[in-house]
Amino acid sequence: MRTLCSSTLIGEFFIIGFAGLVAMKDPALSMTTVWTVSGVAMFLCLLLCGLVTRPGGVALGWALQIALIASGFVVPTMFFMGAVFAALWWASVHYGRKIEEAKARFAARTDSSAPDAA
Repeated sequence: MRTLCSSTLIGEFFIIGFAGLVAMKDPALSMTTVWTVSGVAMFLCLLLCGLVTRPGGVALGWALQIALIASGFVVPTMFFMGAVFAALWWASVHYGRKIEEAKARFAARTDSSAPDAA
């Protein structure tokens, strides 16, 4: 699960950076505000790569997905991109857990069929 979720978060890191570049064109927003918000979100993406397997890591990832969708109020394209990355996040969590379960079943089956080395 960690690899899939981290890959999604790294993709989001870059999308947030590009959205920050687009948001800079809005005269109502200061560059400081845009890059503070974008920088914090980008930092959270990197931080979550390491926290995704810890308790609450997936929930924080969902919060980031909601924030990414909500950023569409500033950069309208982000409504679409946020929805795409939310779907990728769901798939990463869902299929990542299935892969972990399959690995655990395989490891248990391999351990039980191994001859005793006595």
